[in-house]
Amino acid sequence: MAASDPFGGLRAALAGPGRPTSDFDLNPETSLPEGRRLIRAAVLVAFQPGPAGLEVILTKRSSRLKHHPGQIAFPGGKVDATDADAVAAALREAEEEIGLSRASVAILGTTDAHETVTGFSVTPVLGCIPSPFEPRPEAGEVDEVFTVPLAHLLDPSNYRIEGRRWRGQWRRYYTVPYGPYYIWGATARILRALADRMA
Repeated sequence: MAASDPFGGLRAALAGPGRPTSDFDLNPETSLPEGRRLIRAAVLVAFQPGPAGLEVILTKRSSRLKHHPGQIAFPGGKVDATDADAVAAALREAEEEIGLSRASVAILGTTDAHETVTGFSVTPVLGCIPSPFEPRPEAGEVDEVFTVPLAHLLDPSNYRIEGRRWRGQWRRYYTVPYGPYYIWGATARILRALADRMA
């Protein structure tokens, strides 16, 4: 890896094998219906240089949203009929939600889709931003845009497995807290899969 390429480690990790992930990884007893139809979605896992190395851009969803209010998430959403593919959807959503121009993102690649307990098949799209940008959160969807050092997210000791009751069943999930931010669920699972790839 060339020292001049801060994204070299990510490129190398994407070149290696990965595996699908899901919200059910820690809940193998869950019985999933055959023939279930998942909604296609995509998220942008964006990396930018920071004072102590690469940082990952995350959002805190608006507390006024009907679904997942106040949760920590990547910019992203459903793949629309007008989107060419998952990459186009992730870039469009990031531009809408946090004001990140798609022209300023260099796509590194995608990882295996993540199946969520709410019926989505989410494709993580990894992209790099050569220099930090000034976010413009979309008021109706995003309360805050913040960054987390990639080093924190790559350290397995920062991850915990927790659980709660959901729809009458005990559900276990990954968390990777950072400061005041409680990162959990699909977001934490996607980050843990990236940490495993780069280990």
